[in-house]
Amino acid sequence: MICTVKQPAAPIRGSGSVFLRKKGSFLPSCSLVPVKTREKNALRSLVPVQKPLHLACVVGLGKISGSVVRRERGELVACGAYEAERSGLKKVLNAYPYPWLTSTLSLACGSLMMLISWATRIAEAPKTDLEFWKTLFPVAVAHTIGHVAATVSMSKVAVSFTHIIKSGEPAFSVLVSRFVLGETFPVPVYLSLLPIIGGCALAAVTELNFNMIGFMGAMISNLAFVFRNIFSKKGMKGKSVSGMNYYACLSMLSLVILTPFAIAVEGPQMWAAGWQTAISQIGPQFIWWVAAQSIFYHLYNQVSYMSLDEISPLTFSIGNTMKRISVIVSSIIIFHTPVQPINALGAAIAILGTFLYSQAKQFTKQYVIKSADTSEDAGLTP
Repeated sequence: MICTVKQPAAPIRGSGSVFLRKKGSFLPSCSLVPVKTREKNALRSLVPVQKPLHLACVVGLGKISGSVVRRERGELVACGAYEAERSGLKKVLNAYPYPWLTSTLSLACGSLMMLISWATRIAEAPKTDLEFWKTLFPVAVAHTIGHVAATVSMSKVAVSFTHIIKSGEPAFSVLVSRFVLGETFPVPVYLSLLPIIGGCALAAVTELNFNMIGFMGAMISNLAFVFRNIFSKKGMKGKSVSGMNYYACLSMLSLVILTPFAIAVEGPQMWAAGWQTAISQIGPQFIWWVAAQSIFYHLYNQVSYMSLDEISPLTFSIGNTMKRISVIVSSIIIFHTPVQPINALGAAIAILGTFLYSQAKQFTKQYVIKSADTSEDAGLTP
């Protein structure tokens, strides 16, 4: 659930009360602005007028039994966590433009959460060996590149534009599978790529705040995640690791890979100076922005991996389409991103193309399975 609180022109002098009603009871109210901070900043607002305050939460995890998320709630939770994380990430990057460190903190937060879960027996620790980590390494490399590239993209362009470009990932998947792996696809799959490519191109050409680094970051992220999926499918066949623990191990290995590069590219001196600037301009709540963004990033990916086996491909594809729409629309509203009608049309065409692509692939799979069953029944196979 996303809430937007519009910042008034004058500084906030009162305190806002937030009540959550559950079974007739109310939670205590909380002040949006501490008293001491309010006194020190009598002439300056804690939150810039141009950037509305964004409060995000995930509602309704539903019943969890072991490591299984209920089918009815899993994809909705993932969609909500993703929407909150993407908007929170943009807020952090606006105040603290260091995408390499931000990416590292996201992985570190998720790794710490899972280590605590294993240590306290909240979740069962996976049984891994050296072969498992060797197989996971190329997946982690691709995941690291895709994660950093997407964060760099979001630091340069609007959230909506990044996700319009990232909706073109199916096109990369088909092209890599066709020319690198030699796989072939039926005609409907190829036809579904036309609106994806056309919509992304239209959105890019008409983007008011176009930035080449941001555009290339989104494109590199698409390519990296395609290779991550390929390596994951090839290497993890027969591995008895749950989806939650698989992503936890992936985060930890990606953290080890990313940390030295983040230090080399940005470095502690830049981080410290930027941190002091962000704290002085925004206040202590900036720390909570960073923490919330990192937590939501891990929750989205974890719930997605956990729910993959619990929902049908149709439900997952619909949820993925909803995710793109919700992130693009909410980011435009929250950050007041200027959008031309032709740009919105390009985004809609690209998102529609991703849905048609998922449906074309699912129809093809069902057709192949049905044809195989029919051949067996007819005695055409040995």
